[in-house]
Order: sequence, then C-alpha cells, then structure tokens
Amino acid sequence: MWRPSGILPMRIVTVGAHASQFYVHSRGFSVSDEVPFVDLKAQYRSLSSDIMPAVESVFQSAAFVMGPDLTAFEEEFSTFIGAKHCVGVESGTAALKLAMQAIGIKAGDEVIIPANTYIACAFAVSQIGAVPVFVDMDENYLIDISSIEGVITSRTKAIMAVHLYGQAVDLVPLMLIASKRGLKIVEDASQAHGAFYRGKRVGSYGDVTAFSFYPGKNLGAYGDGGAVVTNDDSVADQVRLIRDFGQRKKYEHLLIGDNCRLDTVQAAILRVKLRHLDSWNARRHAAAVRYGERLAEIGLKPPSLGAQNEHVHHLYVVEVPERDAASAFLAQRGIQTGIHYPIPIHLQKAYAHLGIGSGKFPKTEKAAKNILSLPMFPEITHAQVDRVVDSLKEYLATANAAASF
Repeated sequence: MWRPSGILPMRIVTVGAHASQFYVHSRGFSVSDEVPFVDLKAQYRSLSSDIMPAVESVFQSAAFVMGPDLTAFEEEFSTFIGAKHCVGVESGTAALKLAMQAIGIKAGDEVIIPANTYIACAFAVSQIGAVPVFVDMDENYLIDISSIEGVITSRTKAIMAVHLYGQAVDLVPLMLIASKRGLKIVEDASQAHGAFYRGKRVGSYGDVTAFSFYPGKNLGAYGDGGAVVTNDDSVADQVRLIRDFGQRKKYEHLLIGDNCRLDTVQAAILRVKLRHLDSWNARRHAAAVRYGERLAEIGLKPPSLGAQNEHVHHLYVVEVPERDAASAFLAQRGIQTGIHYPIPIHLQKAYAHLGIGSGKFPKTEKAAKNILSLPMFPEITHAQVDRVVDSLKEYLATANAAASF
C-alpha cells in the first residue's frame, strides 16, 4: 500500500460521544496554517460575554440540579424543534436509553439500527437488555430503508432512524413500514440539530427523539448533555420519572429510575447557544457549498444530499482513495481530519458475540475503509476550506505520480 514520503509521527485525539478521531502533527507546519477539525475556542470567544453571565447566574442561585434554567431550556428547545415536550438528560446515550424505555422497549426485544452509525446507538439498545439488529446503509450513508422489512421478526419493536452527519433519514417510507408492522420509530438526531425534513425539523416526526449536546455537536454544551423530545405526553412523563430516581415528589419513588438529569449550568449555556444555532447551521451550509465547488475541481465527489432534506453538515464526509494515507498527508500539513467510523459496529469486539462477521453489510464496510471527515465548523473560512482542498489536490497528484512510477 502506497504511503506519501516524509510523514511524521502522529498523536491521536479522541472526541467523545459520536466520536471523531483526528490527527495532529506537532511540527511541519506553521500555527497560522493549521485547520482544526472543530474550533470550539473560536466559538467561545464569540459567546463569552453572554455565556459567563448565564453561568454566574446559576452559581449565584445555587440551583445546580433541576434549576429554572433547565425548565426554560426544555421549553425553548421543544419550541425550536416544533415538538410538545423536551426533557433534558445527562447525555445522548442516556437520551436513547430513556427514550426506548419510555416507549416500552424491554429485555429481549429487537431494535433495528443502521450498521453505519456511532456505537452509542447499539450500546443504548444493549444496555436496556434489548438486541440491536443491523441493516446496511444507503447511498447517503443513512439506514437502508429497503432492507428493513427483511429483518423484522416477531420480537422487533422499534426502528432507530439515525440522522447521520447532519442529514435526515427519509422518514415517510420509514413511518409507513412502522405503521404497517406496528413498530415504534426512535429518531437519533444527535448529529442533526436544526435539520429539516419535508419542511419540519427532525425530532418532530417519530414517536420519540434523542439529542446529544456533546461539545462538538451543532448545539453543544460545555460537557456532556442530552435531551429526549416527543409529542407524546405519557412518553415525556416516563422520561421525566426515569431520569430523576422514578419520583415526582422527593422520596416517593413510583418506578425503578435512574440519575441522569441535565445539569442546570449546561442548560444555561445551551440557552445562550440555541439562539445562534440557525445562523451557525447557515454558515456550515456555506462552507459545504464551498467544499462542493472545490472538490468537483479535483475530481472528488461531495456528499450526496437527499432532495427533501435541509442538511446541517455536522460532519463533511467524503470518500478518498487510500484514506489513511490521505489523512496522514493532511495531518502533516496541519489539517485535522476524522473518520466516522473506522470500524463498523458489527465488526467491533464488543459485538463479536452476535457472530455477524465481515461481508454482511458491504456498503458500510466499504465506506469504513474510504470515508474521511474534513474540517467543518461554523467559523471555518473559505480560505481554510481552500487550504484543505488544495492539500487534497496535492495528495492526489502525489499518489497518482507514485502509482504510475
């Protein structure tokens, strides 16, 4: 396998839930030329004058758990999504678990999920005793809806629609299958804050939706956080009970609950950031347009977009020949990249007991070898996008020259 010459040793940094691996060189480029994978420092600099008073207000009130900022954020986020209820929880994984528990998923039930997603989707299913059943991805890296009916059994209770990379699953045919077969739809919108499908935001369609507010998300907290969104009163009530020890009144426990509340400080931060989300998504879109124009010039295909979607470009994922070599080449030039995801869930050691093995989901497995996530964040400039694409152009020219030698 060809590798470009002069590649320096790398250190690997892992970015949490729905994680990213990105590669950083400590030498070989000037700091001014660096293009980070995400730039949370730039975002904070633009918000600090609003963030600090919001946090200070929580400190002054000492309402650190279940405080008024949490209630206010839940109301504001549900209004933003266009749903009836929002319940803040400790993480996106907790949101998925509580969402499934609230709609009645139990041990031994089966939940259909895409093979191409972050492993938290499968872990949430497994952690409540249910069984993840995988299907391959489609041309947009989303769940292949045409494969779903073939894996439905008498134990199937739900389908998880993961709005991956910032793009919505085609929900209408999915809802038709669910309605016909008596199944629930759990939306995972952890990478799709503010995305639209047929004119409505994701999170307002399915039976229940999970969001993550991990710092790198389009709407990210300054720590872990998540939320469950639903239009169903009883589902919302169940989630509220489970997240807070199964109680409505202190020390009166109605069911076996958990301790997975969204901290008030994080809710206060999210309230500030929510006001900027649409403008940040618009800036991501502008960067994606620039990427698409420039990638076409060098013969790389930009991400496919569903015709009925408004993509919010949480990640900008392309397929590159000799992906690992390309990533290292970019890293040598101070450009951080990610892989979402390098090992499909069904091939992870954690799920070896399912006995699936390689070859079962060929589209997902092929993508895992070729996909590369390019830098994407609201503050990215056209100059930075151009630097990424120019470096990819240089890589492709070097790779082609080496191949023809």
